[in-house]
Amino acid sequence: MSQPDPRISLSLRGHVALVGIHRAAKRNAFDMAMLHALAHAVTEADQNEQVRCTVVYAEGAHFTAGLDLADVGPRVGSGELMVPEGAVDPFHLFGKRREKPLLIAVQGICFTLGVELMLAADMAVAASDARFAQLEVKRGIFPFGGATLRFPQVAGWGNAMRWLLTGDEFGAAEAYRMGIVQEVVEPGQQLDRALALAEAVARQAPLAVQATLASARLAREQGPEAAAQDLMPRLRRIQASEDVQEGLRSFVERREARFQGK
Repeated sequence: MSQPDPRISLSLRGHVALVGIHRAAKRNAFDMAMLHALAHAVTEADQNEQVRCTVVYAEGAHFTAGLDLADVGPRVGSGELMVPEGAVDPFHLFGKRREKPLLIAVQGICFTLGVELMLAADMAVAASDARFAQLEVKRGIFPFGGATLRFPQVAGWGNAMRWLLTGDEFGAAEAYRMGIVQEVVEPGQQLDRALALAEAVARQAPLAVQATLASARLAREQGPEAAAQDLMPRLRRIQASEDVQEGLRSFVERREARFQGK
């Protein structure tokens, strides 16, 4: 599977899709074409019946320096969208929403857009050398990729404001403390660990994983009462699936289940 922009790649490893960022010479800074290619790659992965989980990673010493503002700034200012119409929005703001889990593996510099991509994902693994910053206030703008929505949600108000309002850098240990990343590993091991987690997710029943993700999102976005009202109807929709029967058989037969997503 190839993307029109060679700086964004898409490949499969079993039931896991890998979306790669390849602009190491520019610290993987995103121009508008890369943003569009990223959205197309995530869309293709999410809509592929073989894919059960997606991992985004970057080549080189750094995950991303953020936006290439010389290219993106004027185009966003003139009204151009960062996500093409009809595509899944990796930042979970305006476009279609993905149905399958997304993991991020980060190393080195992970600024602005990179932090927002992590906040929009479901899990993140960071190398211990990772450096984070939401430094838009130092450039005269404010975060417009979701940080103002999600950083306080994930880390708490004071923790979020400490970094959003100063633009200061923080390290992997602080990101872990705040819950922005779920695991910290030795540099060079972040992709392998993210893949291991993605493969663990992919071994589970796909319909159940998607239902779990959707239910948790509903609780976060519309509150626990809305999610509670949705629990039994959502459960009934998957109870007739072949995977439920396979799950029961595997329990009785004391073996690992072989789920088909049906």
